[in-house]
Amino acid sequence: MLCHGVTPNMFTYSSVLRACGCVSHLVQLHSSIYKHGLESDVFVRSALIDAYSKWGLPQEALCVFDEMPTGDLVVWNSVISAFAQNSNGHEALHLFKRMKRAGFDPEQSSLTSVLSACTSLALLELGRQAHVHVFKYHQDLILNNALLDMYCKCGGVEDANTIFTRMADKDVVSWSTMIAGLAQNGYSREALKLFDSMKDSSTQPNYITLLGVLFACSHAGLVEDGWCHFRSMKKLYGIEPGREHYACMLDLLARAGKLNKAVELINEMGFEPDGAMWRTLLDGCRAHKNVDLAMHAAEQILKLNPQDAGSYILLSNIYANAGRWDDVAGIRKVMNEKGIKKQPGCSWIEVGKQIHTFVLGDGSHPQINEIKIQLESLIQRLVRAGYVPDLNFVLKDLEGEEQREDSLRYHSEKLAVVFGLMNLPKGQTIRIRKNLRICGDCHLFVKLATKLEKRTIVIRDPIRYHHFHDGACSCGDYW
Repeated sequence: MLCHGVTPNMFTYSSVLRACGCVSHLVQLHSSIYKHGLESDVFVRSALIDAYSKWGLPQEALCVFDEMPTGDLVVWNSVISAFAQNSNGHEALHLFKRMKRAGFDPEQSSLTSVLSACTSLALLELGRQAHVHVFKYHQDLILNNALLDMYCKCGGVEDANTIFTRMADKDVVSWSTMIAGLAQNGYSREALKLFDSMKDSSTQPNYITLLGVLFACSHAGLVEDGWCHFRSMKKLYGIEPGREHYACMLDLLARAGKLNKAVELINEMGFEPDGAMWRTLLDGCRAHKNVDLAMHAAEQILKLNPQDAGSYILLSNIYANAGRWDDVAGIRKVMNEKGIKKQPGCSWIEVGKQIHTFVLGDGSHPQINEIKIQLESLIQRLVRAGYVPDLNFVLKDLEGEEQREDSLRYHSEKLAVVFGLMNLPKGQTIRIRKNLRICGDCHLFVKLATKLEKRTIVIRDPIRYHHFHDGACSCGDYW
């Protein structure tokens, strides 16, 4: 086109930007747009923002946006979407607020992006605020599905269920989102009942639906049900099991202690197991104290990723539980020699629109002294109510029961729970996020604390949500 002397216009650039195959070409096109004086055209700007977003460059997208003297709703939607799609939820929410202050009413596109941002941040209260703007679109299927996803992934499964029940139209995305959401929040049997309702509604399950079903079986220990659904995928629905489905089955078998069956499944797969699959087997070895198989699984992980700190730590924990302290010391020595550092346990809680962070062994929080005093008081009351610290989760070679109990005392989620009790109104649900799997002692501690304090506590770890209430957890103590 250029060789024939034809000058590109706004439609040309909008089309070419959508087809752009690499970042270097995108930069060249951006330069060419300036050369031809089209940098102020709203369609070109929007296409540029979308292109930078596609290549994971939201800051460049924002620069394009900020250079505009004025913006319209299309461009606002594009730049908000750029940050939401690139896991920068805070900036997406900030831009959404800017858009409202500029006098623009949010529409489906911007609201979908904002709900996605709230989902990525797992901030339920922000999600509820965004929900207010969705009311006028209450029967919009795309927005309702986005709301379901947000509430399920932010631990508000009751809100999600209310929306799902009221939806006049449901598609496979609606059903799949709700099934997965129930399973991830510990309501596996309800998820499987919903799957039965989905089949009764004549909605055909897809790849994602069956992933949620297998996840539900895995997290409820329903081995036979899991096998039944797994084997029926191809026969009933014409869906070939993929890597994720095999991973769910492996998780189901490993959790249930059927470690030999898990190894058989790995050997039967039509593809090589990845690190996550070996990690699943390794975690099953930890739960069921199979040291020999754990060593094999860890070896396979470290072949794939020699710097995988989590595998070293997990194997070290398995050795510790078996009392093999020399092997624990050996792993620590190897980690030190290779410069591999353990990720510290960290918990977050939102109070007064501010995120408070607690890290094991970190005393930097301004209220830490009062938190420790209140934690000690709570532990004493829990002990009188029957709490006995679970010393199986002590992962150091310590002498004496008192020392071993002390090593469990200041886990980050315990600090966050006490901080929530101190600073949130009585009766308000305490919501905590955690970077590592909750240990058994903390799980027991939180269960008993909810009964004693008459408070609901929700903890999200990397795998699932735990909804604690009146001395019980939604996971049924199976996680």
